[in-house]
Amino acid sequence: MFQIELVEKCKDNDRKAQMQLYRQYCDGMYAVAMRFVKEPHDAEDVVQESFIKAFQRIEQFKGEVTFGAWLKRIVVNRSIDFLKSKHQNTIALNESYMQVSEDDDWTVDDHVKVEKVKQTIEALSDKYRYVVQLFLVEGYDHHEISQVLGITETASRTRLLRGKAQLKDKLKDLAYGTGS
Repeated sequence: MFQIELVEKCKDNDRKAQMQLYRQYCDGMYAVAMRFVKEPHDAEDVVQESFIKAFQRIEQFKGEVTFGAWLKRIVVNRSIDFLKSKHQNTIALNESYMQVSEDDDWTVDDHVKVEKVKQTIEALSDKYRYVVQLFLVEGYDHHEISQVLGITETASRTRLLRGKAQLKDKLKDLAYGTGS
């Protein structure tokens, strides 16, 4: 059965179609949630809540993007909401002090393993980690990041720039043996 047909049946509250879509996307969405929340039980909860939300709001799916992309956005938003709920005591950033500059020559030394980069991203503060992860790992642009995180595009660019600078410094420290 084609994806469009499945979605249409889901709009008619067809449980078999919902289960088929769930089986088709469950593992991929779990991987997305795990990249954010890190704990398997929390990721399972995020995925379950995301599917429930998706099926409740399936009428809003207009087919402008694939169902998988639409669902991924729900999973990412739910993951970030989950993480924010665990870290209620964040400090608001005064964006009037932010300056944006472009950093197109961002690279990582060839000897640095992908897993080490992911671990180092995890060590960034939330305010930078979310933007860096959404941009570098999930492939979101600044407009999408601003919508997901509820910040301006300028704040997204600034946080990405600062987050990448911190990431690069931490990776450089690791390469020279000065990091942990």
